Amino acid sequence: MTCCTPSGGHRANDQDQILPGVRGEHRIPQARVPAQVFAMGDAHGDGDPADGEGPVHDVRLDAFDIDVTAVTVRDFARFTAATGYRTEAESFGWSAVFHLVAATASDDDVLGTLAGTPWWLGIRGADWAHPHGPRSHAEDDHPVTHVSWNDAQAYCAWAGRRLPTEAEWECAARGGLAGARFPWGSALPADGWACNIWQGRFPVENTAEDGWVTTAPVESFAPNGYGLWQPVGNVWEWCADWFSPTYYGESAVDSPNGPADGVTRVLRGGSYLCHDSYCNRYRNAARSSNTPDSSTGNAGFRTVALSEEAL
Repeated sequence: MTCCTPSGGHRANDQDQILPGVRGEHRIPQARVPAQVFAMGDAHGDGDPADGEGPVHDVRLDAFDIDVTAVTVRDFARFTAATGYRTEAESFGWSAVFHLVAATASDDDVLGTLAGTPWWLGIRGADWAHPHGPRSHAEDDHPVTHVSWNDAQAYCAWAGRRLPTEAEWECAARGGLAGARFPWGSALPADGWACNIWQGRFPVENTAEDGWVTTAPVESFAPNGYGLWQPVGNVWEWCADWFSPTYYGESAVDSPNGPADGVTRVLRGGSYLCHDSYCNRYRNAARSSNTPDSSTGNAGFRTVALSEEAL
């Protein structure tokens, strides 16, 4: 995997959690993405071939409504308070934390490094409410992290929502700018920062020139043409689809839903750890994936309205 999404996670959670039948209230404002045909994939040759960002192909989507921000810590806290839900990180007692920000109570809380990515530590007591470890506390207006794909699905079931398909996510992130690298255009601004990514020498020094060492509040920087805040940078966002690096060569044109099966689920958008020297996946077309039970300090999600609820 990449600097941004360490490979693997917990083993599958054997404890089924029964959620109440009463639907919760989803409070995140919505952006309307109009029906359209758009060109999906990397038009600039920026991606790693192993990520399967090509070929560029036309996709036709109906209009849909998507959260203008990632689900926040405040939103997720309402869900857990209403349902008693425990995330997979909480069930297993640990999650992946970037080494420079680990906030542990003792050396015993460091369970080791993750395979292939020594800058990620398994930290006992790290979870959505304690994103850097047991001596940290999540901020309400920041994106929730340390949520697995399974956890995101549980939130969606409570809220009467769903995760976006990978095609919907990319279409929404583009904000109507055909073929652009980023939600704002095809170049990084010369006079400042347009998203929350790494500055300095990865993975040993982050100068935080964009204002943030880890996550930023969800309404930071500027929204794209459809009104989405930070679809790239800040945190990776789970999508509904199984991941396959060869899927674009066989994708349906109309509302593709990804492969029929797989091992990992799609993640999109990059995170505060992305840096051109190692991981340039803070682009509209960039793809990554992880196992559905994995949770990390830089992955969250946003949701889409069910079709019958579209405004």
